[in-house]
Amino acid sequence: MSFINKKGKTSAWRQMVIRQQVSDVFAYGKITTTITKAKETQKHVDKVITLAKKNTLASNRQIRSIILATKDKSVDELVKTINDYAKKYANRNGGYTRVLKLGSRPGDNTEEAILALVK
Repeated sequence: MSFINKKGKTSAWRQMVIRQQVSDVFAYGKITTTITKAKETQKHVDKVITLAKKNTLASNRQIRSIILATKDKSVDELVKTINDYAKKYANRNGGYTRVLKLGSRPGDNTEEAILALVK
C-alpha cells in the first residue's frame, strides 16, 4: 500500500501534503521525498504549469488556490516564478518534472526520490 493512501490519513491531510510539496518545488526547484509522494506531486506540478501556460484570470486564480506560501517566498512571488516556468516551457507539451530515485532511507528503509523541474 502506498504511503500517500495509507489508512488513517484523511483526504485533507493528503491534499495539504501535496499542496505544500507543489509550493516547495516551485520555491526551491527540487525536493527530496518518498517515491509515492513524488509521483503524486508530479501530476499536480505539471497541472499547475499547464494552467500557467493558459495565462488567463481563471487559471491564475486556480493556481493561487493550489499553492501555499513557504517560509522563504510569498504566494505572489511563487506565482511570478510559476509564470516564468510557463514561459520557459512554452514549446513543451508536458514532462516538466522528473523523479530521480535515491535509494532507501536508513531509518525506516523507505525508498526516497528527488522531484525536480526539468531545466
